[in-house]
Amino acid sequence: MKTFRTNLLRRFVIPLLGLAAAGMPIDARADVAFKTWIVKFYETAAKSGISRSTYEKAFAGITEPDRDVLEKAAYQPEFKSRIWDYLDSRVNPYTVRIGREMAAKYGSTLNALERHYGVDKHILLAIWSMESNYGAVLEKPDRLHHVPQALATLAWGDPNRSKFARTQLIAALKILQSGDVTPKQLTGSWAGAMGHTQFIPTSYLLYAVDADGNGKRDIWHSVPDALATSANLLAKNGWQSGKTWGYEAVLPANGARLEGQTKPLAEWAKLGFARPNGKNFPRGTDRATLKLMAGANGPAFLMLKNFFVVKRYNAADSYALGVGLLADELAGHGGVQQSWPRPSGTLDIKQKFELQSRMKELGYYEGEVDGNFGSGSKAAISVIQKRLGMQPSGEPSRQLLEALR
Repeated sequence: MKTFRTNLLRRFVIPLLGLAAAGMPIDARADVAFKTWIVKFYETAAKSGISRSTYEKAFAGITEPDRDVLEKAAYQPEFKSRIWDYLDSRVNPYTVRIGREMAAKYGSTLNALERHYGVDKHILLAIWSMESNYGAVLEKPDRLHHVPQALATLAWGDPNRSKFARTQLIAALKILQSGDVTPKQLTGSWAGAMGHTQFIPTSYLLYAVDADGNGKRDIWHSVPDALATSANLLAKNGWQSGKTWGYEAVLPANGARLEGQTKPLAEWAKLGFARPNGKNFPRGTDRATLKLMAGANGPAFLMLKNFFVVKRYNAADSYALGVGLLADELAGHGGVQQSWPRPSGTLDIKQKFELQSRMKELGYYEGEVDGNFGSGSKAAISVIQKRLGMQPSGEPSRQLLEALR
């Protein structure tokens, strides 16, 4: 241990200490502190069974913290997305179209996983979409980080996430040591979420599956492995086979006061809750919890156990609802039938797609028609607004759509 630590000190740290004393820039001093942290952390990693060779491979060529990770960790959105905007960006004609293409491409795999784990294949497709846009994110190098470097950066430089990052770093090193992935392939988000279905390292160790039988649990390159890993997580956390995640419901008068309560579906029906499609709630003993995602003026939902199982993947209600609604769309059941309480003048998802399509036809926009208004869409909108004599806000609006019509 002492020899290994001394070698690391000689290799990484000691040559830079003299620079610090000579008025070295702050960034360079941070690099020295980061490398010192890496040297010291091996003692902790060794106690968890991490070999010297694994540790050296994990940090080979790492000379500084990942500053992009620290920027993303420090960034706090000025506001949270409203539920309809959140769902528009995740449950829309684009994600449904690609999902159905993937359902056809990986049909035999999905059917086999559904039989083995009892988890609805459309739920697996929806999670894949929500987590990595069916793997498209993995094809964008600028969105990926070297997981050991990213987690070491958080452990060293982010006090709020240090404990989490240390635990995940040890788990990531165990993954590397197992041989499932090479150091170069061990990539993920700024917080260490990995692969097609974005598993953090500790969850990978608990649930990763070698579904394609090649001897490796590769959620980065093997779609069967990634989807099986998700199915395994849901199954082990209590997924109820053959049952849905919940039901959209029409809110009766004074029904909002019952938000958060859990009752049998039959009891909800007696209280005046009904399905917007006119169908009865299924008979049985299933209990459901009332959720009002947009308050009393929006659709109501009666959530069953599977909704809460999906939340073991991501604890946000909006995430679990998005997975459920996209799964329903992929299965051909349709989406939300009641209207969200959108502010006057804003666009629904169909209108967002129409606006992007019209901008593309006119030559103002070159990106994907996917209903998401990122920097490319907003720049195009600003140009059009200026030419039409409007305030160049860069934001989509019904006024702009009507002008283009």
